[in-house]
Amino acid sequence: MDFEPTAIPEVVLIRPKVFGDARGYFLESWARRTFAAAGLDLAFVQDNHSHSARHTLRGLHYQIQQPQGKLVRVVSGVVFDVAVDIRRRSRTFGRWVGVTLSAENHHMLWVPPGFAHGYLVLSDSADFLYKVTDFWAPEHERAIRWDDPALGIRWPLPAGLQPTLSAKDAAALRFEDAEVYP
Repeated sequence: MDFEPTAIPEVVLIRPKVFGDARGYFLESWARRTFAAAGLDLAFVQDNHSHSARHTLRGLHYQIQQPQGKLVRVVSGVVFDVAVDIRRRSRTFGRWVGVTLSAENHHMLWVPPGFAHGYLVLSDSADFLYKVTDFWAPEHERAIRWDDPALGIRWPLPAGLQPTLSAKDAAALRFEDAEVYP
């Protein structure tokens, strides 16, 4: 696997080695010792699977207590995946990185605790898998507006098109009003 820090070094793009032939392909999506050797000594507690239609935008989500690190990947379709640094003491506070994850490129993204996370489905549908480092705690779940101008995320949406949002995401707070990490 290749581990490439993004513009926010704690967020890491992971490119697994894919072995293919006429039958199909094989790849390792998680190997604790491989990740640990790359500086990501992680313990996961839960795997999640989300299926979404084109132009669905999920996020920007985080848990203010019991923060979750997420190892995310797409096994069907294409998404634009975003991580926003919401650690007030960080030199990259309020900055974001975005990458395209797809079933074709097999890339994964490590989103550490302390970041808000979201993604936009670019294909007809997408199956999005993620491993998390802590359990879901709905009482601590928070969301930041996907289109907050203070963040300036460049979502690849067609001009004038609004994404499909959950009621929770449609009511999310602006970045300046959101609870953030110290």
